[in-house]
Amino acid sequence: MKLALIVEYDGTNYGGFQYQHNANSIQEELEKAITRLTKETIRINGAGRTDAGVHAKGQVVAFDTKVSYDPMIYVKALNHYLPVDIAIKDAHQVDVEFDPRRMAESRLYEYTLQLAATRSPLTRQKVYWSSLDLDVSAMRRAAKFFVGTHDFGKFSSPIKKPTYSTVRQIFKSQIRQSGSIVRYQVQGNAFLPRQVRRMAGALVDVGRGILKGDDLRRMLSGEDTGSSARTLPARGLCLLEVTYSGFPPSAVK
Repeated sequence: MKLALIVEYDGTNYGGFQYQHNANSIQEELEKAITRLTKETIRINGAGRTDAGVHAKGQVVAFDTKVSYDPMIYVKALNHYLPVDIAIKDAHQVDVEFDPRRMAESRLYEYTLQLAATRSPLTRQKVYWSSLDLDVSAMRRAAKFFVGTHDFGKFSSPIKKPTYSTVRQIFKSQIRQSGSIVRYQVQGNAFLPRQVRRMAGALVDVGRGILKGDDLRRMLSGEDTGSSARTLPARGLCLLEVTYSGFPPSAVK
């Protein structure tokens, strides 16, 4: 049978989601836990390859197994084997054709800023702290420029394949503020490497007065403006949700 898991994790101590030789990864820990439970050699597929230090509330992974436990048995047993900074939130049996990356209809990310005179040791691994008095209203207006289908090549780290398309569709791009916390949420069909962190970085520069909203529009249209989007630290980014057609909307808790 095939299982899909909803996974939450603190990415602080990991080199990213995807398995790698020189650092511990979320994928490695999940596969080790599944192997301990099923006694099978398991390779999982994930909906997104989050970078080192990036967190997730609603990462989706899937794997094939011959061990047909009830999905809730998998939730409880895997959480027993997993480290404290990774947890299975839910599990569902899915069709054998289910591919969490290729079948995803959208991904929702959130980047969190903290605007304060001094940094907070308690939130240092979950937010990007800024002592600057940012113009949040200007950032909120500029965020709207991202909505729609655009070429996000200027908001991506270098692409290894020159023929790889950098066009992406953004469904939602909005900023909300509650006290000293500013949250930027962006939902799209897919994202380029470091795209969300660079989009957030560009909005921070709008808040600082370094960029204008019109600069973002020209960057998205492919004009050579000389402007560039800086990459904010990974610690402020979290993958909130991945959506699918027919996949239970109650899966993320």
